[in-house]
Amino acid sequence: MGRVPLAWCLALWCWGCAAPKADTQTEADSPFVGNPGNITGARGLTGTLRCELQVQGEPPEVMWLRDERVLDLADNTQTQVPLGEDWRDEWKVVSQLRISSLQLADAGEYRCMVYLGGQTFLSQPGFVGLEGLPYFLEEPEDKAVLANTPFNLSCQAQGPPEPVNLLWLQDAVPLATATVPGHSSQHRLQAPGLNKTSSFSCEAHNAKGVTTSRTATITVLPQRPHHLHVVSRHPTELEVAWTPGLSGIYPLTHCNLQAVLSDDGVGVWLGEPDPPEEPITLQVSVPPHQLRLEKLLPHTPYHIRVSCTSSQGPSPWTHWLPVETTEGVPLGPPENVSAMRNGSQALVRWQEPRVPLQGTLLGYRLAYRGQDTPEVLMDIGLKREVTLELRGDRPVANLTVSVAAYTSAGDGPWSLPVPLEPWRPGQGQPLHHLVSEPPPPAFSWPWWYVLLGVVVAAACVLILALFLVHRRKKETRYGEVFQPTMERGELVVRYRVRKSYSRRTTEATLNSLGISEELKEKLRDVMVDRHKVALGKTLGEGEFGAVMEGQLNQDDSILKVAVKTMKIAICTRSELEDFLSEAVCMKEFDHPNVMRLIGVCFQGSDREGFPEPVVILPFMKHGDLHSFLLYSRLGDRPVFLPTQMLVKFMADIASGMEYLSTKRFIHRDLAARNCMLNENMSVCVADFGLSKKIYNGDYYRQGRIAKMPVKWIAIESLADRVYTSKSDVWSFGVTMWEIATRGQTPYPGVENSEIYDYLRQGNRLKQPVDCLDGLYALMSRCWELNPRDRPSFAELREDLENTLKALPPAQEPDEILYVNMDEGGSHLEPRGAAGGADPPTQPDPKDSCSCLTAADVHAAGRYVLCPSTAPGPTLSPDRGCPAPPGQEDGA
Repeated sequence: MGRVPLAWCLALWCWGCAAPKADTQTEADSPFVGNPGNITGARGLTGTLRCELQVQGEPPEVMWLRDERVLDLADNTQTQVPLGEDWRDEWKVVSQLRISSLQLADAGEYRCMVYLGGQTFLSQPGFVGLEGLPYFLEEPEDKAVLANTPFNLSCQAQGPPEPVNLLWLQDAVPLATATVPGHSSQHRLQAPGLNKTSSFSCEAHNAKGVTTSRTATITVLPQRPHHLHVVSRHPTELEVAWTPGLSGIYPLTHCNLQAVLSDDGVGVWLGEPDPPEEPITLQVSVPPHQLRLEKLLPHTPYHIRVSCTSSQGPSPWTHWLPVETTEGVPLGPPENVSAMRNGSQALVRWQEPRVPLQGTLLGYRLAYRGQDTPEVLMDIGLKREVTLELRGDRPVANLTVSVAAYTSAGDGPWSLPVPLEPWRPGQGQPLHHLVSEPPPPAFSWPWWYVLLGVVVAAACVLILALFLVHRRKKETRYGEVFQPTMERGELVVRYRVRKSYSRRTTEATLNSLGISEELKEKLRDVMVDRHKVALGKTLGEGEFGAVMEGQLNQDDSILKVAVKTMKIAICTRSELEDFLSEAVCMKEFDHPNVMRLIGVCFQGSDREGFPEPVVILPFMKHGDLHSFLLYSRLGDRPVFLPTQMLVKFMADIASGMEYLSTKRFIHRDLAARNCMLNENMSVCVADFGLSKKIYNGDYYRQGRIAKMPVKWIAIESLADRVYTSKSDVWSFGVTMWEIATRGQTPYPGVENSEIYDYLRQGNRLKQPVDCLDGLYALMSRCWELNPRDRPSFAELREDLENTLKALPPAQEPDEILYVNMDEGGSHLEPRGAAGGADPPTQPDPKDSCSCLTAADVHAAGRYVLCPSTAPGPTLSPDRGCPAPPGQEDGA
């Protein structure tokens, strides 16, 4: 509420004093000739209340009251119109109060009030009421819960009109026990627990209708593992085991174990001189739920914890478990052992071992023996020298001494036997005054040994340097052979080998990635040596990757190719093997209306993990079908495309898709932009970035969220993320419409976010101008709501071929369009009887179809974020319009 003027405050005071008069005023005494009306509507309604009065003399200010409280004047406008020529004559005053967006707080009784001649006058009351569909005050939110663990969801709505009844739905199915009748404050759903990820929403019902809340996704995560314990302990190893928690219907894929040093909380794995800043995490395949930690520090305390992961996500970590490795024996003997005899005494000295003791040093043991005497063992304690008393004056032949250190785990290794040397006066002080410094070594290497070692090391360094220089020259020579020259009137691009490519061989790469032997055998004809691929300019870049011009050196011949790099990261070995398995299948494609795959190689990645796949495809410079159709209408020199040519395009695509469906491949991105024209004006189905091999069953269900072309996707795929060959038939119908309209965008005037509701209401694409009735009937069959009612690609091909045969022969066009993508951008090249540019250079006969689709060039405006749940898409406020959920393999 705004600030009320002082004059209004005085008027209110006076109105309170004169209230009895106001109550007894007659209608004839009131200056009001028009009173506020009544407004009743739903939230957001815009309405206006109006008061009109006639007064003598200077017109007063009109105040508005709601439920006897003065309102702010921000939305009040007052008009004063004189009814005579003199300002002292009568005035007509009209005051309007505008309600821009009706809310519950705006409901109530409204009056106008004026202060005239010491009296307060009130208009007749008007009423504003709110009535409409229920309005949600609180909606269910996404959350992650543990399997079989109770959780709560909240949903609250209000009217008017009341009452508002709430109905909870799980996976779009009403929960009979979750109906909340009566008061809207009872809005909490207490779920006993889930064993699979589900969606929840609620419906609010009142007399005006039903409002549905947002759909919340409840992700089911595995429960926390328990009973983490140590199975066995050793100086450098710990074997631990645990019991996994419940994970619902989703099996555990792996468990993660973290280990940290207990004293400073910094993760260490055997003997790292510079410990990492984060705890070490090990990924463990399960079952069994057990792990042997190796290369630990002996006699060292650690803390460990475990978390297990399913396809839905990781479980909570267990609490830290303190563990400790056992003591070990010293790794080496004492250093610099010396023994010297003087008469009947012998002095033995040594130094502490330099290697780790692996425990607490408890002392040393000494052993000596003569040639014909038994060995004598002595426990010296922690001293590092001892005096031995020999037996009288009898000489002891060949006396030797050895020393070993020991811990609670046992004795370490013994030092080499040291012979007892007699003391001579010329050697220094008597025995009991000998200094503790050890004697110099009795043996030193001859000088020529040292010289020989230096010469051998220098020769090895020289040989290694020559090998590296030769290898570097071999790897980079392909970047130097292509010089800027003119061939057939075209400028040849200078290529350079990409520096980021790994220098290991393909076989070594597959071995290092752990690819199975069976798959490696199949990949022999698919994998291409990355050093034989030289890259040039970028032809296009879109949502899922970039397409670059390239050359492939094969058997002393250079083949012009297109190289497509993928932006979708491969995170697991399973995803990598799936990608390579599909590449093996695509390599076997052999159909004149399907683009073929030349090969695949790997590109090194700066980030950790698996290398990025690079797809090598044939290159053709005449572009994609959508650009061809679009420029035939909108280019600098429009060309009429006869109906016979358009039907031939449709039949070619149907033939290619029939072949793919027999190979059990689902394309999932069929559109005119993903079909290519070869030199014979035949169409090839291309761009398998979203394709998926059906290994089990007849359908494929997407997993992760990704961006998809909404206007080409079947209605059932938008709703529940299921793709079949019949969903490709729907996309083919949209592609037929594109061809018939010569490149127009489907569903003109309909936003991406509105497509699902538009289709669910029974709407479909309209019949294009000049389109044959039979062709549109065939399109309409592709858009049947039930996928089983749609024709197969074999039926479509046969019907289109029959339609083409029934048409009269087309006259040869004056000129033929070529969409040339060879000079850095798409343009048209006409040729024909009338003259024009020379025909484009014929490509290699093996290049039946080009790989350069316009999906990347025209991706903007066609790709939107998929919804995460069924039944339909919802608008994402920060990422644009919705689309079906994403796929696991990316595009």
